[in-house]
Amino acid sequence: MEQMTIRPVPGPGFVATLLTTTWLDSTEDAGDVAWLFIAHAGPRRNGETTETIETNLLGMVDALQLAPMSETLPDVGARILFRDGAAALHYGHPTTVLRLPRASRRWMSHLALGNAAAIALGLDPIPPGTGLDGIEEYLHRSGPAGRVYMGATTVRRRWA
Repeated sequence: MEQMTIRPVPGPGFVATLLTTTWLDSTEDAGDVAWLFIAHAGPRRNGETTETIETNLLGMVDALQLAPMSETLPDVGARILFRDGAAALHYGHPTTVLRLPRASRRWMSHLALGNAAAIALGLDPIPPGTGLDGIEEYLHRSGPAGRVYMGATTVRRRWA
């Protein structure tokens, strides 16, 4: 019998170190697709290691019910929150959300109309300030290696 690993959902100290990016990607067949990319720059805080970072990220994967990029994109429920012109992701922690500091009005408007966003959470480190071309390269490199987890989410209509 295989033993199940239960990973805790990381708290505010860890999520404050995450790198997040949101954007709209226009496609011919699907129109605009909203993206939320989450990753980490690697060990930077005292006591942080590659292993502890990955364990925390996998705790988020578990809580968000994301699936490997190679699998069918699961619907993870309404997890995007809007308040006072700001956006956040309810990632499963009982008292903390992941603030999305660079979410554009266009991205938020797209979701406010009832459209979904694709969450992509990467386990491999990525340098801060990486642009969309670098993120696309990251997804093409790390996704097939099983190092990117994804899900589809929508706006949660209330904070509770």
